[in-house]
Amino acid sequence: MKGEIEIKVRGYHLDVYSHVNNARYVEFLEEARWALFEELALTKEALERGYAFNIVNINISYTNEACLGEVLVLKTEFKKHGNKSITLSQKIFRKSDGKQAVDADVTFVLLDTKTGRAVELDDDIKKHLV
Repeated sequence: MKGEIEIKVRGYHLDVYSHVNNARYVEFLEEARWALFEELALTKEALERGYAFNIVNINISYTNEACLGEVLVLKTEFKKHGNKSITLSQKIFRKSDGKQAVDADVTFVLLDTKTGRAVELDDDIKKHLV
């Protein structure tokens, strides 16, 4: 499972130092995950079955800045899964020079919306992710 989107840096993404604010990168990563999950119809399928994807950990390294007008390439791919958790690797690159701006691992669980508890990943979910 791999996905890729592009985002153009706008003025409202910037902080007082005129580069993308660290919190905005978290939003960019979420946008990339939504795009991939929609492409795979994962979100709709999970909700229809009474499940939701719930983030339990995000680990981010910021390596290079991004500034106004730059186009960012966001790449998402499956990294690993456990019995109840899935970890995705997400990276953000500046399109202009290919330099990596962000490296992140995002771990989530499949949550039963009725009980609020994490459930084991079944084969249907795993087949979309690996």
